[in-house]
Amino acid sequence: MSLAVRIDVGSSTPHYEQLRAQLAALITAGTLADGQRLPTVRALANDLGIAPGTVARTYRDLEAGGLVLTRRKVGTVVTAPAAALDRAAVTEAAARFVRLARGHGLDDGAIKDAVAAALLGGAPTPTGVAAEVSASP
Repeated sequence: MSLAVRIDVGSSTPHYEQLRAQLAALITAGTLADGQRLPTVRALANDLGIAPGTVARTYRDLEAGGLVLTRRKVGTVVTAPAAALDRAAVTEAAARFVRLARGHGLDDGAIKDAVAAALLGGAPTPTGVAAEVSASP
């Protein structure tokens, strides 16, 4: 199985976090469906050129988040999140936010910072972005 994930070796973000974020996004968007098997730790590590322990940590983090389940002899499979939420609506809202932020000239780093600030409980966001996002239907 081939996944559309990559590791940016020049990034300051740890490899396991890059991989976790990408896999979580694929699961949340529905690209990786409930019950779909993920590659083995060794296979994915080999494909990405990273240590197996890095992939194992990623899978543990995803399991702790309720996105995957790992079982002996079965492997790691995608699971539906415990909370029943409309993933399509959340994914569309995120896409609208990214389009809006890019329209205001923010680069990917600034967009990620705005989301991180929101996750931390409303720390300041770039001027103009919060007001327009909250006004959207």
